Amino acid sequence: MKDRQDSSYADDWLSVARRDWHRIHVMLVDGDADGAGFFLQQALEKYLKAFLLRRGWKLKKVHTLQSLLDEASALAPDLTSLRPVCERVSGFYIGERYPSIGAEGLQLEDINRELPEARLLISKLCPDEQLE
Repeated sequence: MKDRQDSSYADDWLSVARRDWHRIHVMLVDGDADGAGFFLQQALEKYLKAFLLRRGWKLKKVHTLQSLLDEASALAPDLTSLRPVCERVSGFYIGERYPSIGAEGLQLEDINRELPEARLLISKLCPDEQLE
């Protein structure tokens, strides 16, 4: 097991984030808006965690993008402007995991509408990241 202070630990999170980003597009092609929304939330969560881990953050069990963004914004204040996309995309996770309280009727257009701001967030977190 890797030491959580090891920089490659953050790279492990990036690797999974990339897979989740790819899965978004697979789900979009398949017409699965709920699945694409779930993986969009998952990808952003993991990119945020990788960003924080690279800066010495201690890993926490937290899934809300807003909470992670708040911590990341303390290190990079320009990220604050992307809070709205984090708020919207966090709802995609809840809708997939808790259907009785989630966003019913998620459409492919909803996911596609969030992708440009999600890409912007990822580019600010990981400037060298190449997204498909």
